[in-house]
Amino acid sequence: MTETPLSELEAILLVGGQGTRLRPLTLGTPKPLLPTAGVPFLAHQLARARSFGVRRIVFATSYRAEMFSEAFGDGSAFGLSLEYMTEETPLGTGGAIRNAAEALTCGPDAPVLVLNGDILSGHDIGDQVATHLARKAAVTLHLTEVEDPSRFGCVPTDEDGRVTAFLEKTPNPVTNRINAGCYVFTRSVIDTIPAGEVVSVERETFPGLIEDGALVLGYADASYWLDVGTPAAFVQGSRDLVLGRLSSPALPGPTGDLLTLPGAVVDAGA
Repeated sequence: MTETPLSELEAILLVGGQGTRLRPLTLGTPKPLLPTAGVPFLAHQLARARSFGVRRIVFATSYRAEMFSEAFGDGSAFGLSLEYMTEETPLGTGGAIRNAAEALTCGPDAPVLVLNGDILSGHDIGDQVATHLARKAAVTLHLTEVEDPSRFGCVPTDEDGRVTAFLEKTPNPVTNRINAGCYVFTRSVIDTIPAGEVVSVERETFPGLIEDGALVLGYADASYWLDVGTPAAFVQGSRDLVLGRLSSPALPGPTGDLLTLPGAVVDAGA
């Protein structure tokens, strides 16, 4: 396998969900487009991906798909090339990745970054990709540690970092490490996902690869991580960006106690 410079790294961004936990905010707008610290939520993910060398991103869209291209166009404002692949009917996480992969240009041995459109993360994407390449893994999953893993599926690993199981939510988790929603796939592995079918990477693809003996790696770290799927978490994410608890190249002003955009007027009594 040849090393892939990060400047040639392609990414798939999963933004097809309806954001039901954030209703009524998401009734007219997809969750990844909701304003977050002064810009659409996805602006932070796009700017961060670019900061790690990503130059081309394929959006996997479904719900209100046209709004993404209206918001970001061809991506040139972010120094990116953006493509949009829409599912006529939702295909699940695996089906969405497989559908979006039709627009990739990389070869079968190349790494492909897969991002979820509702996660804020401070982890080192470049190091995750480098680990994937060095270990010649089929897939490398970003794992994060949480206080209450019973709310998530947990992902145990052995001493070499190999993922040994993909466990559903349980009252007594075997580990506090969970799937953090950022994956590096070897392109040829994406091509093994059935095309045009509803497939879950969490319930089908990853367990199937583990069962077949493929190397599924866990990339665990303790950096900032937040799933912004609930109203409380959404507000927290915006606040943490403004306060500088997570850095973002897309923030439209300096971090601090408050962020006021040009033209905004703050009442003296606020």
